[in-house]
Amino acid sequence: MIRPLAFVPLLLLAACASAPTRSGFLTTYDGLTPRTDTVRAKVELRRDKAGLAEVRQVAIEPTVLVNPGEWLTPGERRLLLRELDAQLCFELSERFDIDAASPNRVRVAITRVEPTGRAASVASAAAGFFIPGPLGVRAPGTLGALSAEAEMLNGESQLVAVSWSRGATAIGTDNPSLSRVGDALQFAEPFADAVAAAMTPEGFESRPVPQPDPCARFGPRFRPEGWAAKLATGLYVPEMSGAKADQKEADREGEH
Repeated sequence: MIRPLAFVPLLLLAACASAPTRSGFLTTYDGLTPRTDTVRAKVELRRDKAGLAEVRQVAIEPTVLVNPGEWLTPGERRLLLRELDAQLCFELSERFDIDAASPNRVRVAITRVEPTGRAASVASAAAGFFIPGPLGVRAPGTLGALSAEAEMLNGESQLVAVSWSRGATAIGTDNPSLSRVGDALQFAEPFADAVAAAMTPEGFESRPVPQPDPCARFGPRFRPEGWAAKLATGLYVPEMSGAKADQKEADREGEH
């Protein structure tokens, strides 16, 4: 029997995100300044406001993995890369036209992934049914993390640079998962949102989704199935939340 009181000591813990990494992916790290107005994520940022003021179109390069760790399987890597590609496309297309020929290139790298503990996630989900309220409780050993870097380049000129890192918290809204990349997948959306906000020229506002949707290949933007799965199981289920690997890419890899 799960003893909810066993999780009470976790209420005293405040998990902090690890400091952003310096992987060497960015063209330059000069001028990166830590943000002090973020709570869950650690962010370093640089913006060329004058250069950004002229940006109306962007080309989004495929996300890459930099020293991701040997524990990731090929399937987990594809899942992470596709989810970051999807979330970046969703967010940036609400600010800019997506044009592969644009001189304004957005480059992104996943620089660190810490696994979500699967066995302890089951205990966390079970405990959630006994502890009322909007915040969940995560058992020790379940907390995953994601670090990533992004930049916008115009030619060789760096207009924006972002170094971002976030770890799951023992108390909060980060859902446990049976997927080892469950936390990293959940953090793809807040990372993409932070990147898009950093790349948005001053005075710009989000616009309606263009039609036809330039991100249609990633599936629906609104994913109610993920909420239903969380309510039913207490777990984040990638397959129900829209995070899916590209089967065509998997088939191509299998041919080699």
